[in-house]
Amino acid sequence: MAEYLESTHKTFERIEKSKLNAFITLNKAQALETARAVDEGRVTGRLAGMTIAVKDCITTKGLQTTCGSKILQGYIPPFDAEVVTRLRKEGAVITGKANMDEFAMGTSTENSAYGPTRNPWDLTRVPGGSSGGSAAAVAGLESRMSLGTDTGGSVRCPAAFCGVVGIKPTYGLVSRYGVVAYANSLEQVGPVARNVGDAALLLDVIAGGDPKDSTSVAEADKVCYTDFLKEDVKGLTIGVPKEYFSEGMDKKVERAVWDGIMKLTELGADYKEISLPTTKYALSAYYIIAMCEASSNLARFDGLRYGLRTGKDENWHTTFSRIRAEGFGPEVKRRIMLGTYALSEGYYGRYYQKALQIRTLIRNDFARAFKDVDVIAAPTMPTPAFKIGEKADDPLSMYLADVNTLPVNLAGVPSISIPCGFAGKLPIGMQLIGDLFAEPMLIQTAYTFEANTNFQKLPEGF
Repeated sequence: MAEYLESTHKTFERIEKSKLNAFITLNKAQALETARAVDEGRVTGRLAGMTIAVKDCITTKGLQTTCGSKILQGYIPPFDAEVVTRLRKEGAVITGKANMDEFAMGTSTENSAYGPTRNPWDLTRVPGGSSGGSAAAVAGLESRMSLGTDTGGSVRCPAAFCGVVGIKPTYGLVSRYGVVAYANSLEQVGPVARNVGDAALLLDVIAGGDPKDSTSVAEADKVCYTDFLKEDVKGLTIGVPKEYFSEGMDKKVERAVWDGIMKLTELGADYKEISLPTTKYALSAYYIIAMCEASSNLARFDGLRYGLRTGKDENWHTTFSRIRAEGFGPEVKRRIMLGTYALSEGYYGRYYQKALQIRTLIRNDFARAFKDVDVIAAPTMPTPAFKIGEKADDPLSMYLADVNTLPVNLAGVPSISIPCGFAGKLPIGMQLIGDLFAEPMLIQTAYTFEANTNFQKLPEGF
């Protein structure tokens, strides 16, 4: 029986009829061949026959990788990212490259050069970003699981908005080799799935040391995350930071997250309110660091070696400037200019160095907190998914939406977003934050919550 081939065919039929715009490039021929090989026993592994979407900033050999940008349109990588190599080794069926905010810069997946992705729960709303395509594909049954990248919340934000599970691993747990860099010191590849079990399975596959990435940690190979899919939070102390329930938070979000915390206490955990005082500086520090790193990383994209090449070549400066002007979208240009300014002579110490000092204080805040608590619980996003176009002309308002997620990236600690309720028909996410390499505890806590609640639902019509 061609079980996996048939299910993969149905997946592509759904994608081809979809209004979500969750994919930039499909991998149909190769996906069907892999599914056929699984059915025939020629391909095996822990992910054998499972459909997985890959965010379009993660390189895939022979399959277009654009980073959601016009400047990389038509670029075919000659190699796989390490995480993709691991997917293939375990028999995964890669459905295609998921839509994203250009170069992972955004909170809504409206900044893609290939059009916005839509939220499966309400097609007039954003799916979150920058891994919006990855989350929408999972929520809309267009892939069983997906890979995203999380630089300041870009896995957890769309997971919350789309009602799925998203994990931002500890910095260094997953290889970044083959991920097109936005902000090297912040970003991590993370799994997105409809339940904690699938997310843990995908993390099992992609986690581990990699000699090609000097930031990866070899000890990560020693942990099996699916071993922690068990119900037990007895004796767990949950910290609830008052700074994460800030002014402007939607009341339905606040209530749903507190209900989630109370549910965990019913199951045997305790909670205590804590303070993370440097949180108020996190937004400013994050955007200085991220934009400075983006300014440096994106200097390589000039269209001269690969990607977009337009018009008649003139001198190098003119050609370089024209290609970048035409190839980059407005949000990418904004961040490059701000980052270049902050790194310029006379401003480095005033902005970038100061941001790095604040980052250290934020790390120290988390370290102190985890001496008294095991897990921190907070809203993933301050509001449910907003309307497409609602914040498009207000970059500051868009940046403020990340206020609860980006401190985690600055500290390098892990976090998981799980569905915890609804505001009308729109899902709400609760994030659980752990100490460095505390993914096992987070997975066990999230699994316990999931097993005793009923928030893993599908949007209407799916």
